Amino acid sequence: MAGMTEAARPRRLVLASQSPARLGLLRQAGLAPEVVVSGVDEDALTAATPEELARVLAEAKAAAVAARPEAAGALVVGCDSVLELDGRALGKPADAEDATARWKSMRGRSGVLRTGHCVIDTATGRQVSATASTTVRFGEPSDDEVAAYVASGEPLYVAGAFTLDGRSAPFIDGIDGDPGNVIGLSLPLFRRLLADLGVAITDLWT
Repeated sequence: MAGMTEAARPRRLVLASQSPARLGLLRQAGLAPEVVVSGVDEDALTAATPEELARVLAEAKAAAVAARPEAAGALVVGCDSVLELDGRALGKPADAEDATARWKSMRGRSGVLRTGHCVIDTATGRQVSATASTTVRFGEPSDDEVAAYVASGEPLYVAGAFTLDGRSAPFIDGIDGDPGNVIGLSLPLFRRLLADLGVAITDLWT
């Protein structure tokens, strides 16, 4: 009987990110990930394009956590997001001044939120990765609204200096693509990456 119980227990899932938004998305999808922060120095990594940079960052985070003893036997997922605007990859703003300038440059325009995803099966050593992209159409908040938003502190902790599910939601006119990807993790892409590793996402439900 004990063997049957063990066999029915879902694989351990480890999220290599301290993002509450990513954790929330996975939990809402019926998963129960453990959180292990990677400690990767994001500024030390570069790539030819914003899309590739998002993937490289996700791979680095997943690999750093997968190498730790506490991740043995688990499925490790790493993610990282950047906003592509004018061909540049924009991560978290450096400070309030940077966040203010960022928002004033984004007003009335569209950018592409790119989130890299990497899943490593530490039981087999197999790794898969890809980047999901969602177009974000920014509204035109006034200078006072931008100042109030920056003063809230929220934009300093998120890629692109905005969130789809927070205080900046009223300043986003719409998106084209997966909303979860903008929040931090594309569940459809995650499902496909798991399938590439021979794992059904339904088998991870708790």
